[in-house]
Amino acid sequence: MPEPQCLVFGPFRLDRHDERLWCGPEAIPLPPQTFAVLCCLVTQAGQLVTKEALLEAVWPETAVSEAVITVTMRTLRQVLGDEARTPKFIETVHGRGYRFIAPVNTTMPPERPTILERLHRSPSPMVSRPRLFVGRDAELARLAQWWTTVQQGQRQVGCIVGEPGIGKTALVETFVAQVRATEDVWVGHGQCIDHYGAGEAYLPLLEALGRLSRAPAGAPLVAVLRQYAPSWLVHLPALLASEDRERLEHLASSVTPARMLRELAEALEVLTATRPLVLVLEDLHWSDRATLEWLAYIARRRDPARLLILGTYRPVEVIVHAPPLRAIVAEIRHHPQYAELALDYLSEAAIAAYLWQRCGEKPVPTGLPQLLHQRTGGNPLFLVAMVDELVRQGLLEIEENAGGSHGALAVLREIIPASLRQYIEQHLEQLSEVDQALLEAASVAGSTFAVAAVAAGVAQAPETIEARYTALARQGRFIRASGTETWPDGTVTACYQFLHALYHEVVYAHVSAGHRVRLHQQIGVRKEAGYGAQARQIAAELAVHFTRGCDARRAVQYLHSAGENALGRSAYQEAITQLTTGLEVLATMPETPARHRHELDLLIALDLAWRVTKGQGAPEREPVLTRAAALAQQVGESPQRFAVLWGLWSFRNTGAECQAAQAVAEQLFDLAKRQHDPAMLLRAHDALAASLYNVGAFAPARTHWEQGIALDDPQRHATPDTIPGSTRNYGLDCRSHLAMVLWTLGYPDQAVQRGQEALTMAQALAHPFSLVNALILSARLHCCRREWQTAQAHAEAMLALATEHGFARYAARGAFVRGAVLVAQGQGAEGIAQMRQGLAALRATESAVGMPFYLAQLAAAYGQVGQMDEGIHLVAEALAVVDTTGAHQWEAELHRLHGELLLQQTVPEAPAAETCFQQALDIARRQQAKSLELRAATSLSRLWRHQGKRATAYDLLAPVYGWFTEGFDTPDLQEAKALLAALS
Repeated sequence: MPEPQCLVFGPFRLDRHDERLWCGPEAIPLPPQTFAVLCCLVTQAGQLVTKEALLEAVWPETAVSEAVITVTMRTLRQVLGDEARTPKFIETVHGRGYRFIAPVNTTMPPERPTILERLHRSPSPMVSRPRLFVGRDAELARLAQWWTTVQQGQRQVGCIVGEPGIGKTALVETFVAQVRATEDVWVGHGQCIDHYGAGEAYLPLLEALGRLSRAPAGAPLVAVLRQYAPSWLVHLPALLASEDRERLEHLASSVTPARMLRELAEALEVLTATRPLVLVLEDLHWSDRATLEWLAYIARRRDPARLLILGTYRPVEVIVHAPPLRAIVAEIRHHPQYAELALDYLSEAAIAAYLWQRCGEKPVPTGLPQLLHQRTGGNPLFLVAMVDELVRQGLLEIEENAGGSHGALAVLREIIPASLRQYIEQHLEQLSEVDQALLEAASVAGSTFAVAAVAAGVAQAPETIEARYTALARQGRFIRASGTETWPDGTVTACYQFLHALYHEVVYAHVSAGHRVRLHQQIGVRKEAGYGAQARQIAAELAVHFTRGCDARRAVQYLHSAGENALGRSAYQEAITQLTTGLEVLATMPETPARHRHELDLLIALDLAWRVTKGQGAPEREPVLTRAAALAQQVGESPQRFAVLWGLWSFRNTGAECQAAQAVAEQLFDLAKRQHDPAMLLRAHDALAASLYNVGAFAPARTHWEQGIALDDPQRHATPDTIPGSTRNYGLDCRSHLAMVLWTLGYPDQAVQRGQEALTMAQALAHPFSLVNALILSARLHCCRREWQTAQAHAEAMLALATEHGFARYAARGAFVRGAVLVAQGQGAEGIAQMRQGLAALRATESAVGMPFYLAQLAAAYGQVGQMDEGIHLVAEALAVVDTTGAHQWEAELHRLHGELLLQQTVPEAPAAETCFQQALDIARRQQAKSLELRAATSLSRLWRHQGKRATAYDLLAPVYGWFTEGFDTPDLQEAKALLAALS
């Protein structure tokens, strides 16, 4: 049997193997001699331990007096909360020694060390906790639990939360260092940086992937990215061969946000199948929105992955400045894969341990831990600042019996850190003027900076600058070394990082306004030259330098590039920030033709970002498009003008301005024909066909969609459309919409064939938005054919996909169709409830152009459950929309439905119903809408039969039915056939 190692008394546990005293989950630090005295007493509980025995056991070869035992006992009683007069643990036997009087129990150590024990032990002297790391044993235990979950194959996203200086980074570094010592593990590190705006999309993820891939063992990661995440590999150009770059850049130009998320998630799942990964993302409160969306996506996935993501953020920054992170955390907080660890302030015992580590064997002034805890509240950053000041003044080097204790406490009482900023400035001013100037230049270069960049703004040789930075880093003053980086022009430069964001912010604020402008300009020019043709890669950083350096021309150039970079990564919020800032800077420049071209480019890109994030009818688009249209008139015929017209068409169309939309679509079509560009012409055919369909011109709409399909290049079916500014495959759109117009024109079987062709194509694309669009149009087609089971299957599939990818508008459509299916299946109450719920969402997201169809479906549902008044009210609302918008595509069916509802009332209104049917018939004939004409003729013939006008009814219905050449198995044609048989 192994010897018991843990002795338990009261709330305490004495672990002799690891030489730790625990109180609950918290380890209480003790000096080695104090721990040894406690062991002597506890292992001989109930027995007298003489002073001579303690001196022999603990100080065997050291000449000390019995006074040292008195001091040690005082320390132990403070730790245990014991009192000499009324002892609970240690009893004094006057003149002889001490007796441990509390009951003691023993526990056996586990046969195999737990992960927590492995973390506490340092199996290799090369890897241990960072120096002066105290008071976080419970937090390390929590991280160890997360790691155990990851080792079992379940991903874990954990955030360490706390204010600046609380010790988030130290905790993560400690944990990662000790995991590395016990496991074969990938470790990636990404730093979120305050870019004074949106920053580069996916910056910390790309940084981590880049570092891992460039490491000696990074080849497997590059191979996995190439196979599973090519759209990410293209943003790491240093890892690409020249022959791969063009192919991958073409692929990335059409990548959707969902695909970016999915690719990296799947790649990491494959990567961690053989080796676990710890991914550290620091300062998430500064993160770009795209990285946060990926974080939420990875937390929601349930597939196995030995992946631990450790993020850090400041809660105050999130509340005040980072609403995206607040929203993401709120969303994923209840997912089992997500956990949070909030760091609290240090306890008094932890502060005492910190002082013991700082002072080594020197005695700590009595009362200093207590006073430090009172003055700092346990804030680690304040604690370090206070103790640094005491060390600087030499007050901790004086023996306690020489009066040093009073001096240290007096100084501590006089230090009033009204703000940490003042204290940092005090430390900054203690440096030489040369070092202050170097730190100021570094702060302008960024929180992480390169010597070569700083050298552009400082009149010193790079070697001299690096030597000074190295000295500061070794002293732990303001900065630390951060490796090297190589620029495209061959420059190899050392990099450094400010120890804390507050250091960076305070030093930056210390730079005078004029000097700051000059430094930004000089550093920006140097980095631009260093990156040369690849400067676009760091466009967001260069945009900051040139904006703050008052170089408007360059600022606009790089703000535009940064916006396009964000669009290329489907990071639309970042794009909006960069492009809007570009327009603001551009407004300060003189009006010239070049400025107008720049402005038009920015507006086109900004319109795309608004369109994707807020929808086709977003009010933010109107001023953008109005200004862009005015500028496009000056530019003349060009791809820019086409892009503006297409954006204007989508806005008018979504805004239910049918006539205005058709006029813009005709301009688009004429321009595309003159440009002789097949891709432009395909989009123009789609836009003009949609406009014609909306106003009820079904035959011309069919012609344009068929001509658009003829222009579609099969080689481009593998990816969504790659025209700049496009997020859809317009060849697929033409096929999906052609199916609906074919049914309307009286070709129900050809409609199904085209719909299935669109679905097959959408599935091959592996593009969620395209598949969602094809599924809902197919579900709508089968609703028109009254094939409810097929409609339900397509609606359910679309609804699941739309919900997964956040397509709220399409999710509402799917819910509505599902409700219509329930009504058709006899579940009227439940179906109508779902339809009403879907309609409420559609009113907020859907164009008014499409609203008559949904209102008609709901009106028909009310008719099936006998609520005629409600149905008639909805028909009236739909007809009002038709009159207001000019959207006549469903007008004939609305009049027919109105007549049916009038006939089903308690007191039927046959004359009014007949008028409705005749209106429906006239409209359908005028629109050449044979399917709608058949329905209207069937309803009117049924009424005439009831009135005894059998021959008239037969003469009306027979030629309409006889026109059809297909679709005879559909309910509409079967009902017409049965009615003709009854009439004859």
